[in-house]
Amino acid sequence: MISEKKLRRRVITPTSEASNADPLLAGRQLHLVDEEQANCCERAFISREKIKWYWAPGFILFWLLIYCAISIPAANHLPRPLSIKDEAKNPERFIAERAELNLQRLVALGPRVVGSRENEMGSVQVITSTMQKVRAELGSVHDIEVDVQVASGSYIHWEAVNMYQSIQNFVVKISPKGSNSTTYVLINSHYDSVPAGPGAGDDGSMVAVMLETLRVLAKSKYALKHPAVFLFNGAEENPLQASHAFITQHKWAKNCKALINLDSAGNGGREILFQSGPNHPWLMKSYRRAIKHPYASTMAEEMFQHNFIPSDTDFRVFRDHGAVPGLDMAYQHNGYVYHTRFDRAEIFPRGSFQNTGDNLLALIREISSAPELEDTSKHAEGHTVYYDVMGWFLVFYTETEGIILNVVVAIGAIVACVVAIMLMAKNSGLKLGQVLKRTLHTFAMLILGVVAGFTLPIIIAVFMDLVHLPLSWFTHNWLILGLYFCPFFFGLAIVPALHFHYTSTDRLPIGQRVQLLLHCHCLFLALLTLVLTICSIRSAFVFMLTCLFYTVGVVFNLSTSLHSRNVAWIIPHIVCYVPPFVFFAYFSHGFLATFIPMLGRFGDSANPDLIIAVFSAAVGLLVGGFIVPMLHMFRKSKTIICALLGITLVCIIIAVTPLGFPYRPETSVQRFAVLHAQRTFHDANNNVRRSETGYFIMPQDRRTYSVKNKVINMTLARSVKDECKKETLCGFPLYNMRWHKTRERGLWIPASAPALSQLPVVKVVSKKQLTANKMRFEMELSGPDHMGIVIQPLNGARVVGWSFHQAPLRLNYKPPYYIYFSYGVNGDALKFWLELEKPNGNWTTSTFELGLHGHWIHHKELHTADFKKFLDSFPSYVDATPWPASYETWLY
Repeated sequence: MISEKKLRRRVITPTSEASNADPLLAGRQLHLVDEEQANCCERAFISREKIKWYWAPGFILFWLLIYCAISIPAANHLPRPLSIKDEAKNPERFIAERAELNLQRLVALGPRVVGSRENEMGSVQVITSTMQKVRAELGSVHDIEVDVQVASGSYIHWEAVNMYQSIQNFVVKISPKGSNSTTYVLINSHYDSVPAGPGAGDDGSMVAVMLETLRVLAKSKYALKHPAVFLFNGAEENPLQASHAFITQHKWAKNCKALINLDSAGNGGREILFQSGPNHPWLMKSYRRAIKHPYASTMAEEMFQHNFIPSDTDFRVFRDHGAVPGLDMAYQHNGYVYHTRFDRAEIFPRGSFQNTGDNLLALIREISSAPELEDTSKHAEGHTVYYDVMGWFLVFYTETEGIILNVVVAIGAIVACVVAIMLMAKNSGLKLGQVLKRTLHTFAMLILGVVAGFTLPIIIAVFMDLVHLPLSWFTHNWLILGLYFCPFFFGLAIVPALHFHYTSTDRLPIGQRVQLLLHCHCLFLALLTLVLTICSIRSAFVFMLTCLFYTVGVVFNLSTSLHSRNVAWIIPHIVCYVPPFVFFAYFSHGFLATFIPMLGRFGDSANPDLIIAVFSAAVGLLVGGFIVPMLHMFRKSKTIICALLGITLVCIIIAVTPLGFPYRPETSVQRFAVLHAQRTFHDANNNVRRSETGYFIMPQDRRTYSVKNKVINMTLARSVKDECKKETLCGFPLYNMRWHKTRERGLWIPASAPALSQLPVVKVVSKKQLTANKMRFEMELSGPDHMGIVIQPLNGARVVGWSFHQAPLRLNYKPPYYIYFSYGVNGDALKFWLELEKPNGNWTTSTFELGLHGHWIHHKELHTADFKKFLDSFPSYVDATPWPASYETWLY
């Protein structure tokens, strides 16, 4: 037994000095002192190191108010349109009212489909008459030449041969008087439209803008340095045929050194620059110098070029077939009416004309005088990063400069966060190793939160689809906030909230722990910026900007020692995050306004809610990544976070009500392509082995079943998947390659026979055996102005030569081969030949199957009474694009 004398007793003497006390106790003592010394303002906001819970709604509403009051108005802002009365005071300005009158004259023709009288005669006449007025006002500094091109040719589009005959282009060249320059600027838009509607937005609006721009230039006192060629394109919807005809065949094409392409995926708004170059930064310099109302996005360019957007433009043809660098701009507002009968002139905003006209006029003058235009090949210097800020100004730099900026900012952010973490260890009285351990735990917790944030919206998206409620946000877009943004924010916040709850005895105060969480989020984004930069993704700039502004806030807090205060550090953080939030909210609003209508035409194979869920989570991470963690600074934070799920539940309930029904007549319609079709199949003896008639329906979105009990005989509709196993390309009249990709989603309803005029007919002019293993067929095709040819070799045969474009054979495309063919002003028979080879030399069996599509897409007089009755049975919220069609096969 040890004697008490030998025991050394340690007596802990109470002390009032915080520096001598346990850090946790010291923190609590300081907290009590702070509360006693707090002023009235602090007492109103703060309680026990946290902000009082009832300020949380105000905090959230603050960010919503900024979004609604600043970001949305900036995204929708249009300049004051000038009227004809203003022209006297503004002789060199674009006049929006005149452009509006141009559009009204063009749209009055109705749908302008290649091959139709409205397109081949009416549109040309409207442009001709307008040009006569322009010539009458021609000033003394310019000359004007006009040429109407009629051309035939072919090229490869989406692995099909796209072949055209006698399509038209109306081409105008405006040149400085006496100019012998061989360097031109090309401006392009198309006057043809889809069969469904008048095409006011797509692309009559841009044609109207070009005509008014021509008028202003023609009467101007200021001469262009180099000529400008205005291409009024007569066959873009076919697709892209007329641009190919111009750039490969027109006499002025070889002199066109730069391009301004004007298109539309909506009806008005601001035209967005979504493709530039490629590899010609000088064009963006010209855009920045000239543009009056900038709206541009590198992210839009990358998304478009990676096929996230189900569209294509003439820009690709000029780039790929003419090596012409340029700028690609398009309207995207109100995409609900795009390619429908509701794409009307009366809903097109006059301010949109002024916005585009001001920009185009200045841009033509700028590019035509750019020294780089004279030899653009010398100025091909790589890609660019560009984006506008609230429509106020354009930020632009080269890809190399972007890489340097991304790396510098990312490394700077990492350094700032590391310094902040080290100072946190010093101020808290904890060892650096302990703080680093907490940092690793916090980073892991952050990643789990991000994973949870992405997972929850995806689960809800799958659920909404399983219970047949997709697209419930299609008309009322605000539902997306509750359905998908709130679950993401909940997932992002609940994981840290639970961690903080179960480690509430941690010696770090809650303010320090939330700062640590924000530092980890910044480190995560900095690493993501570096990875995306290494992968040559220029859109990494969005994460770079987030890191940049957060780093500014961290540096300010460190330099003022506010980082050591439990709550005061929030104020600089909020102030520094307002600018990027405003920008990202503006940026994201434009993308959502563009993509939501597009999801109504993605086809029924894609779950639109899944797409919007992932998109919402990505936007939520960008916009709310540095806001959501601040919810932990409020008392009752877990209750506040759980309220987000309550909002989601309310929105799911609303989705079941009529408010959640996606469609509304005229404003947000459901789309179907409906063909009154005849199918005929012949055997080897040219006898009909099968024949049937009916309605071939191609749904454009997920809710095909919404019309099941409303449309005549819709309950009898059957999927064509089984037909795809029996017949080549399913044996239906597939209009274009987009239909080919989704052909198995089609529906078939047996019905009475369609009324068809001249059916597609192939006449075998000659059949000649060239060798024991090779046979040559010479043929002629006649029929309507839109046809398709399907070639499927049989019994071991293969196509070794033909008169069509050689790429499918040269590149070994797998059969069946598809040739899309259309003609404009001249319907002469198409002469072609095929050479097939059979290794076994047995010509007694069938060599190939020839399928012929016929489409009468602008012949409403062929709509039968039964067909009209069937179309009339569609609900008022449906836009059905109808025409008669045929498909017939022959064996040779």
